Amino acid sequence: MAIVECRDVEKQFVKGRETVEVLTGINLDIEEGDFLALMGPSGSGKTTLLNLIGGLDHPTSGLIRVGGSDLNELSGRALAKWRSVHVGFIFQFYNLLPVLNAQRNVELPLLLTNLSRAQRQKNAAIALEIVGLTDRAKHKPGELSGGQQQRVAIARAIVADPKLLVCDEPTGDLDRETADEILGLLEILNRDHRKTVIVVTHDPKAAGHAKKILHMDKGKLVEEAIV
Repeated sequence: MAIVECRDVEKQFVKGRETVEVLTGINLDIEEGDFLALMGPSGSGKTTLLNLIGGLDHPTSGLIRVGGSDLNELSGRALAKWRSVHVGFIFQFYNLLPVLNAQRNVELPLLLTNLSRAQRQKNAAIALEIVGLTDRAKHKPGELSGGQQQRVAIARAIVADPKLLVCDEPTGDLDRETADEILGLLEILNRDHRKTVIVVTHDPKAAGHAKKILHMDKGKLVEEAIV
């Protein structure tokens, strides 16, 4: 069953008098439980497509349906609520608040829910345990390594138990050994916790952790490779 459906998706940006075509005729199904790597040169539209799937932006035209929801039909407020429940975001730069410890950073998405403080703390503790950072719960980002900060970011992404994880260059700021550890963690989340994972990456070794690789060029999907 497809958790993501894209039909004839187009995305344009207007710069002054010029209209820039970023995505053209994207048709894509991503099955529930898949682990997809999206590759291509800079400017090929990878991140734009990822943002559309994650509900961070709207297409100029075409259909995007995620988990049965037509994202074009959701208002800004409804879309924000939908994202908080259904999608976890992981970025190259961890976007952690430096004044908060790991536990509090992980709790942040739950502030949009009706959970009690005790339940938020419990859920954050479980997420930190999944990523192997229980012993760093009270540490602030400045007291953690890059790999540990990315693990906190992953815990934050999964704390609301979303079905879909969208990851934009999640290992781009890490050394090879740490990057492999983070990618191994994404594999565990995919295999053992049934998360559907989409990773944008320039790194063929990172893409090799996925079940499927799609390539983009000049706003179009150009080929597909099964790992």
